[in-house]
Amino acid sequence: MQQLTQKLGSGDMVIQELPYPQVGKGMVVVKNHFSIISAGTEGSTVTAARKSLIGKAKERPQQVKQVIDTLKKQGPVQTYRAVMKKLDAYSPLGYSCAGEVLEVGEGVTEFKVGDKVACAGAGYANHAEIVAVPVNLCVRLNTDANLKDAAYNTLGAISMQGIRQADMRLGETAVVIGLGLLGQLACMILKASGIQVIGIDVSDAPVQQAIKNKVVDAAYTRDSAGIEEKINAVTSGQGADAVIIAAATSSLDPINFAGAIARKKGKVIVLGAVPTGFERDPHWYRKELELKMACSYGPGRYDLNYEEKGIDYPYAFVRWTEKRNMEAFQRLIETKAINLDYLTTHEFNFDDAPKAFDLVVKRTEPFSGIALKYDVEKEVTKQAIKVNDLKANSKVAVSFIGAGSYAQGNLLPNIPESNDVSRIGVLTNTGTSSKRVAEKFKFGFCATQEEDVLDDKTNTLFIATRHDSHAEYVLKGLKSGKNIFVEKPICLTEGELDEIITLQQKVQKPVMIGFNRRFSPFISTIKKKFGEGPMTMIYRVNAGNIPKDNWIQDMEIGGGRIIGEACHFIDLLTFINGSLPKTVTAMALPDPNGLNDTVNISIQFENGSTGIVAYYANGSKELPKEYLEVFASGNTAILSDFKELKIYGKGKPFKNKSFNQNKGQKEMVEAFINGLLKDGQSPIPMKDIFAVTRATFKVLESIKNGSQPYAV
Repeated sequence: MQQLTQKLGSGDMVIQELPYPQVGKGMVVVKNHFSIISAGTEGSTVTAARKSLIGKAKERPQQVKQVIDTLKKQGPVQTYRAVMKKLDAYSPLGYSCAGEVLEVGEGVTEFKVGDKVACAGAGYANHAEIVAVPVNLCVRLNTDANLKDAAYNTLGAISMQGIRQADMRLGETAVVIGLGLLGQLACMILKASGIQVIGIDVSDAPVQQAIKNKVVDAAYTRDSAGIEEKINAVTSGQGADAVIIAAATSSLDPINFAGAIARKKGKVIVLGAVPTGFERDPHWYRKELELKMACSYGPGRYDLNYEEKGIDYPYAFVRWTEKRNMEAFQRLIETKAINLDYLTTHEFNFDDAPKAFDLVVKRTEPFSGIALKYDVEKEVTKQAIKVNDLKANSKVAVSFIGAGSYAQGNLLPNIPESNDVSRIGVLTNTGTSSKRVAEKFKFGFCATQEEDVLDDKTNTLFIATRHDSHAEYVLKGLKSGKNIFVEKPICLTEGELDEIITLQQKVQKPVMIGFNRRFSPFISTIKKKFGEGPMTMIYRVNAGNIPKDNWIQDMEIGGGRIIGEACHFIDLLTFINGSLPKTVTAMALPDPNGLNDTVNISIQFENGSTGIVAYYANGSKELPKEYLEVFASGNTAILSDFKELKIYGKGKPFKNKSFNQNKGQKEMVEAFINGLLKDGQSPIPMKDIFAVTRATFKVLESIKNGSQPYAV
């Protein structure tokens, strides 16, 4: 299937052949009939992508700061890879479309194949022939629905949420500042609700458009003489009950102007992207105005449980969610309470989408809504997309399932260039990432189905998906006879671990987990100088805060930070002392969110060694992340953030310092591949992988049961 993409680095925009999207749980796959270009949101994205690197940096100071922070902590190599990954990626465009359902995923009951639907969501409702969308970002339409109008779905819901934030009553007056698509839609909906509407824009064309199509009772350009007096006259000398700002600008004029024209104790709703540093006097303070933000489509937006898991809010307690806003907008279209005909000033065939965006960026002629029309008669297949010629008869034939930021920065660049190693296929959730990864790292194809990377062409499977799918893919890979590399954690439950152990022992295929720190040259030095045997170890991890609503903190998806990351540090202590965890005890700092990510973990090892993992989420961001101390037989090693090692013993201290942080990712990948080539074995013993994983589960048990010790 084809999709419109753009590279952030070069600004190049192309329609390219990408893999058919996967039908995930709680998802529907839709064949697009129409999608709508948002001149504001998408136009600014495209314009920024076409700027120079300096221009991009000026527009994104926060991202520049992140780059500088990464440079300080990880060094230039990892920073360069992270930046280039962003700049070279194929970014999807679009977030509002309509079409018909081709497939429904597991657990979907409200849609069936053939339903007409309208879809929303950046990264989902793309400008593409086929899209996969979560159920709560998709609404069913009547069989005779006008799909071009329905494709305004996202924009309509955004406008409606702004109006809901205004909480207006029949007969009140609203001023809408900014008469682009969002502003025009807001005027329509307000007018249909019995509200007196006044429109304002800096340009005359949208003002005349609103007046001509009768979506306002009055409208003025911002520079109209006596504009405040005119609005005062229309509102009987009181001012507007609510002002909805649908503009996008860096100017403070909209927010200050809103204060001037609102009535006393009125409301100002920020629907667009404007600064809110208003002047306190004479209007905002003296009128005691209320400022409210409208969050995109409405309640549920940015909520992982709602958008990705499909868990709805109770109707009685949250009357209007983002999906219900979309449904209400579609009812307005269906009942002809609003008429969108005039909004679509241009319609392009999907093949001409780059020309449509040239119009948006260059503004060679007046426009309002721009619709992309798709060839719905075109046959769509699920075949893998060939990217490069496959290398035949290699001893190690690698495919990837999942290839996000970590894989692109630390795994893929380190696969050896060798006649003994071939790169077969890439399968990811999004066709844009799988295509780019296949191109950049010279894989034979980008896949659309699991079977494409589980067949006989592949004998070694790298799994770098989100945590909740690791166990599933490990089991599928083992059943298919593959050598397995899986990013940590290997699974999220003890039941999954037991199943993996049983199957691995049966098929005798190596399973490698991404415990990279044990492969760091710094750790190799410590091992060489300390050997094995009883020792004491302290590992302080300044992990930093991750919000509760991040997928990593979700126990069903990410497993939480103990399972998801602390396993790394338990493994490193296991490797250093040379024996397996025997018992674990853990104490967590009381946390109102119950995240258990500020915790002291005490470990007793089989050879008598003891270790402490001090995993803290409540520290300063300025403090380096990792600090390790090892004590044994009169010797002490201190490793600071994998950049500096000092070993104290007899004589002069040993010192080793590196400009680049080295956590062993390169050495880990090479060790895995070399192990397969040499004897078909994983460089990490199975007993270590399974014992460390079980120890992380026991940490959570100890926290839950009052810091009781648990045998591993």
